[in-house]
Amino acid sequence: MEDKMETKDSEHNDNDAQDSEVSAEEIVSLKESEYKKLVDEIAQQKDKYVRLYAEFDNARKRMEREKQEFVKYANEELVVEFLDVLDDLERSVEAAKAKHEDYTAFLKGIEMVMAHVYELLKRHGVKPMTAKGGKFDPHSHEVLMQEENENVADETVVEEFQKGYYLGDRVVRTAKVKVSKKKN
Repeated sequence: MEDKMETKDSEHNDNDAQDSEVSAEEIVSLKESEYKKLVDEIAQQKDKYVRLYAEFDNARKRMEREKQEFVKYANEELVVEFLDVLDDLERSVEAAKAKHEDYTAFLKGIEMVMAHVYELLKRHGVKPMTAKGGKFDPHSHEVLMQEENENVADETVVEEFQKGYYLGDRVVRTAKVKVSKKKN
């Protein structure tokens, strides 16, 4: 008998839950003018949202175009400065083609062009690494060869094949080096 009463009680509780769900969604009555006012206000807010979204999207696209444009022409000043170096090199080649026999003057001209390039790099924050004689650093050196050498500490750079360079604190080109190693 108790089982039957529990079943009736649980059925009664289920009906109460359904009634409370229906009553939670109440019907509100409004005057037609108030209803139209609310519909107009929603339409205005939706229009405002769509316009704001479109403005945001256009601003995002404009910023992306400006960023691409900046990246495309960011090195313009550097390129113009290197064109001066190219002009100097072209003049040196023309002088060599004219068969001037003054190799000392030609060499001095090339050294002046190199000095111009080093100064240009320095102005733009590029500086050479000092590798030879230092401890091997995998972040700034690339080992091309190893040499067994008892006179030098293990993993010391004994020869530099190509200079490495920093741009600020960042390695832009690793130094190509030969490193010492102890005999096994």
